[in-house]
Amino acid sequence: MQSSNKALFSLVRLGIGHRAEALTEPVNWNEVQALAEKQGLAAVLVDGIEILPVTQRPPKEDLLQLIGQVVQSYEYRYELYRRAIAELAGFYREHGLKMMVLKGYACSLDWPKPEHRPSGDIDIWLFGKQEEGDFLLETEKDIRVDKSHHHHTVFNWKGFSVENHYDFINVFHHKSNFQLESIFKNLGLNDSCSIELYNERVYLPSPNLNALFLLKHNMTDFAAFSMSLRQLLDWGFFINNNCKRIDWEWLLSIIKEYHMMDFFNTINAICVEDLGFSSAIFPYIQYHLDLKERFISDILYPKFPREEPSFYISRLIYKFRRWLGNGWKHKICYNESMLSAFGSGIKNHLFKPSCRQE
Repeated sequence: MQSSNKALFSLVRLGIGHRAEALTEPVNWNEVQALAEKQGLAAVLVDGIEILPVTQRPPKEDLLQLIGQVVQSYEYRYELYRRAIAELAGFYREHGLKMMVLKGYACSLDWPKPEHRPSGDIDIWLFGKQEEGDFLLETEKDIRVDKSHHHHTVFNWKGFSVENHYDFINVFHHKSNFQLESIFKNLGLNDSCSIELYNERVYLPSPNLNALFLLKHNMTDFAAFSMSLRQLLDWGFFINNNCKRIDWEWLLSIIKEYHMMDFFNTINAICVEDLGFSSAIFPYIQYHLDLKERFISDILYPKFPREEPSFYISRLIYKFRRWLGNGWKHKICYNESMLSAFGSGIKNHLFKPSCRQE
């Protein structure tokens, strides 16, 4: 029986147009599909399966069911997602505000099939006009805006959860985040990148902003919980399309200063060796094989996933165990000690008890 992990990586590579090793043994399709769905890559899995010889594909009935799921959950939802983004940008434009999209939709534009990237929340930046934007929604649209979070507010728009950022990252958990935020704010002033979406102007992060933001966001997820193969594809596709537009000398200086080099090198290595991206798009690849394999294991089978117990005491115990268990990640991703971060986290919880780490 073909290893499900190996089969998944081979099919993902095929699905995104990269060369992959042939599947030489029978595949446990239920396991591979479950892995792909957990990683947000069911649509990419279908793209890979369609390249296989008919004799190597899953049973026709199962494949048709998976294709139907992709059409409904990915392609149809993506179209609703695009329309919601355009309409929200239009609302803000009518009131003299510019809207930049971060993460999700901005990342999808670099994918070979944007509609095959999962459509989740809509993350936006209003160029420092976050409070004004929230006020307009509450007074003119009677939309409830949740203001309990630290670096963004949350509201529902056309069936999608929107995170309206007034900070790019959470500045309360690590001192280095506070310093980095000033860099993000300066980069966020750049409005030179945009697209037309249903006749509305939607702004996009500049290549330098997106490079640092995606790297930091993925690192934060990895250190606190885990990250997904979908996030690695976001990174790989972004670098593939923008490597000549990024100021690498500047970015590498930031990465070195803020202790992100091991993380940076390792995800680049996974993109090249396991997902099939060209090494030429990255400045260089230096990594430890054991660390790369540990990354992959945590991505596919996280020991401490994001989901938490529902009971308060059990949840506190779980969070503490996860904090201890993820100590090896913290050392890779941050300059600060775990005790320093723990103290900041306690202060953060007392300051805004309902706030969750993003």
